Formats: sequence, structure tokens, C-alpha cells
Amino acid sequence: QMHLVESGGGLVQTGDSLTLSCAASGRSISSAVMAWLRPAPGNARESVAAITTGGKTNYADSVKGRFTISRDNAKNTVYLQMNSLKPEDTAVYYCAAGVFPFRKYDYWGQGIQVTVSS
Repeated sequence: QMHLVESGGGLVQTGDSLTLSCAASGRSISSAVMAWLRPAPGNARESVAAITTGGKTNYADSVKGRFTISRDNAKNTVYLQMNSLKPEDTAVYYCAAGVFPFRKYDYWGQGIQVTVSS
């Protein structure tokens, strides 16, 4: 079992930066695909950024060049560096982990609010 806890959210202004952290406990993230997701139309969640066990990253088109996902397996923590924030980035951000072999995200954090004011 893996327990994920997000931190670092808050209220910022357009153009500001923010770093989210996701601390895992109970199981190592080293063999998991880690991702940050946020709500999307239709009650789904869109992947904002994901990182594989080998460090390969993938980003939503809307955040490419502005957001950076990284992982520190030794600290069992995943980060999302968010730069040049826009009001449309306002959302609850969820950390998720998909264990090997990856088929879906098996574990989710409780979510953390990011609000970008114009």
C-alpha cells in the first residue's frame, strides 16, 4: 500500500511560480510511474505531467515549457515545478502512482488546491 500526501499549493498571481511536492510512504516510488493530474471536463482527470521509473517525462500541451516534473527516489518524493502560472491552471492537483507493470494509477493523494489570480 502506498500513501501519497501533496503539499505546496496555495494562492499566487499570474506569472508566479509554485512547487508542489508529493511525499510517499508505505511503499517505494522507485518502481512506480508517478504523475500529477487535475480535473478535466466530464468528471475525468487529465494528466498534467508524468514521469516513468527511468525518468522519461510527458506533459500536457497546455503546460509544456512551463511545468517540470521530477522525482527523488531516495526521498520517496515527486515534485511539480510550475512556472509562468496562468488563471487557467487553477485546479485541485492530484498526485498519483502506478505500480509496475503500469496499467493504471493505483494510488492517489487527497489533492491540493492551486489558485492563480489574474
